[in-house]
Amino acid sequence: MHPRCEIVAKYILPIFRSIVAKELIEKYNFTQVAAAEKLGTTQAAISQYIHSKRGHKNVEQFGDILEDVQSAAIETAKSIAMGKMGADEVTAKFCELCTKLREEKKLLVQ
Repeated sequence: MHPRCEIVAKYILPIFRSIVAKELIEKYNFTQVAAAEKLGTTQAAISQYIHSKRGHKNVEQFGDILEDVQSAAIETAKSIAMGKMGADEVTAKFCELCTKLREEKKLLVQ
C-alpha cells in the first residue's frame, strides 16, 4: 500500500502543474524558465508539460475531479502572475486541493 500523498503526487500533481505551466506561458507570457522557478521544477519539465508529454497520462481516470484541478490550477497561475505566490505557496495550494478533494469524497485514495 502506498501513502495517499505519494499516489496523488504521482498522478494528480503533474496534471495540476501542466495546467499552471500552460496558463503562465500562454496567458501571462512567462518564459519556461520563469514558470519553472515559480513551480519549483525544471525548464525541461515545463517543456514537457507544454508539449503534453507530461501531465496528461491517466487524465481520463481522473475526469470526475478534473474541473476542480483546473480551477485550482488557473487560480494558482493567476496568483503567481500577480506576484502573490512562489514555489512554496504553490505546494501549499496543491495540498489544499488534495485535502478538499478527499473531504468531498471526490478522491477516494486509501
